[in-house]
Amino acid sequence: MRASILEIAPEVRALRSLSRDGQVLFAARFVRMVAFGLLSVILALYLAALGFTDQQIGLLFTGTLIGDAILSLWIASVADRIGRRLMLLIGTLLMIAAGAAFALTRNPLVLTLAAIIGTMSPNGAEVGPFLSIEQAALPQTTTDAQRTAVFGWYNLIALSAKAIGALAGGVLAGYLQSIGVSLIGSYHAVVLVYLAMSAALLIFNLRLSPAVEVSRVKPDMSTQPNTTFGLHKSRRIVFHLAGLFALDAFGGGLIIQSFIAYWFVVRFGAGAYALGLIFFWANLLGGISTLVAARVAAKFGLINTMVWTHIPSNVLLILLPLMPSLPLAVLVLLARSAISQMDVPTRQSYTMAVVDPDERSAAAGITTIVRSVGSAAAPALTGALFAASLFSAPFVIAGVLKIIYDLSLYAGFRSVKPPEEAM
Repeated sequence: MRASILEIAPEVRALRSLSRDGQVLFAARFVRMVAFGLLSVILALYLAALGFTDQQIGLLFTGTLIGDAILSLWIASVADRIGRRLMLLIGTLLMIAAGAAFALTRNPLVLTLAAIIGTMSPNGAEVGPFLSIEQAALPQTTTDAQRTAVFGWYNLIALSAKAIGALAGGVLAGYLQSIGVSLIGSYHAVVLVYLAMSAALLIFNLRLSPAVEVSRVKPDMSTQPNTTFGLHKSRRIVFHLAGLFALDAFGGGLIIQSFIAYWFVVRFGAGAYALGLIFFWANLLGGISTLVAARVAAKFGLINTMVWTHIPSNVLLILLPLMPSLPLAVLVLLARSAISQMDVPTRQSYTMAVVDPDERSAAAGITTIVRSVGSAAAPALTGALFAASLFSAPFVIAGVLKIIYDLSLYAGFRSVKPPEEAM
């Protein structure tokens, strides 16, 4: 028992190393991701119940992700100048606005505009300005030695919260349906809870201190480097990473959680309770894997951990639609979830490690933007494939593209070491 306690000590030390602002960022992400997870399980079903076709749902999701990409581009260019805290508040207000629109109207045009202009997640993942700003600020709340483990906790909290949200959304909708509430009414109740949690997020973002902002040092113009989107020394490596991340994100955009939930309903007739449980465990396992990733990376390196845990998960993704029964499909999904997220904290930590401190906001913003752009077109393709009854195709295409990304990342960056590995 004593040996087990000592084994978890590095992860505990990383959590304890956080400043007060780091703790606030963690709490804010928990609330936000519960809300995103809550909505993701029922969003496609809600839109279908309102009369949207498969293709229209895909186009709406694509519009949502395009709006997120545009918002993120603006955020990346002005956040350090205008203020990280202010931009987080603006993102939260946009999240509240989108939730209010879905709560107050069923007009297809209004809902489409709200999804595009507001901040809403069709897949339970991060959207809006939150990730790029928090990713840039987190290294300021801990030490370099604890950076990867802190990102592990950051993603564990996010995926655990997403799991809780998915379970709550499925259970709430299922319970309301069991007592006679209509499909639309049950999904609408979930939207109301999402709106309430969006409003609660304001409290946390208002508690951040000026320490999360970029240090204001008057630049020496005689030594000021030429910059592109805030990058100078790290420009080439960030653009190379960004291109690969866009490919990975496009593959991920083909199989967002709302579509997987919809696929389980179409393929196996899964109910709301089942969906809640499935995605609770899937996200919880993914969250646990992000914490394990820090320890694996300490032994094998960040790039090795990113690549060699991601490839098996993508093989399982390709196999998922081939499963003949719901239990086997769930088993494959859970097996994939147990390893599919190990590249996330390692990717974030690696990106922050290989750029200069004054380029971190720009690097986080650019890599977040390209991931948003990369995933933006994908849901429309999935919607078209589903409309053509090609329900297996998105899973296979996504898995192949993601494996290509993994191999390209390894070929291009296995010799580019972060500071803690360059010894």
